[in-house]
Amino acid sequence: MAGLEGHVALVTGASQGIGRACALALAKEGARVALAARNLAKLEGVVQEIASSGGEAAAFKMDVASEDEIKAGVKAAIERFGKIDILVNNAGITRDTLVMRMKRADWDAVLNTNLTGAYLCIQAVMSSMLKQRWGRIINISSVVGEMGQTGQANYVASKAGLIGLTMAVAREVASRNITVNTVSPGYIETQMTDVLSAELKENMLKAIPLGRIGTDADIASAVRFLASEDAGYITGHVLRVNGGMLMG
Repeated sequence: MAGLEGHVALVTGASQGIGRACALALAKEGARVALAARNLAKLEGVVQEIASSGGEAAAFKMDVASEDEIKAGVKAAIERFGKIDILVNNAGITRDTLVMRMKRADWDAVLNTNLTGAYLCIQAVMSSMLKQRWGRIINISSVVGEMGQTGQANYVASKAGLIGLTMAVAREVASRNITVNTVSPGYIETQMTDVLSAELKENMLKAIPLGRIGTDADIASAVRFLASEDAGYITGHVLRVNGGMLMG
């Protein structure tokens, strides 16, 4: 796999879980990494992890539900590194409940963070990518965005929306050598899935042909590939990393 030396990646939700794993994987390939999340203290810990392995990273406080924070964070990252040519839209939240009980505020919070935040991040980095005529945009969706999930209408809608956003933007920027793809994780062991009931976890595990729960490293490997030159002829694609939970 071709290395990422000379490239700069921005990873949202990079303080833990999948975002942290993606940041570490991209840094290992030689990319300089801008780490973005709401918790600056946790981000600094990831910066130190990357630095201790010989990489370069910097932390930027960013709540992707805030357009102002996105603009300020991206501006600061470009001032620090000179450009951004890889974007990993990973930041996401859940507010689970049955749709008949779901408050409008819970719907808005999830859509604003998971979908609108991704769109705003894409807009914020686009000038840098267009200027270089090279870019990689990787959105982190979810298997439930393709198959649905009881009690997660807001989350499912946001993740399905990311897939549509991916295909639309991929068509808009392909002529500038910018690829836009989605990684769609299945059941991954993270803090977000830790809160699920034991019964639900057991049922989900039974639905995975490979017979194991995924890890954040599984997702990071897919992101690392899509960010590389080796994936230069792949765009508008949904890469399912779900152990066979959803096929076809």
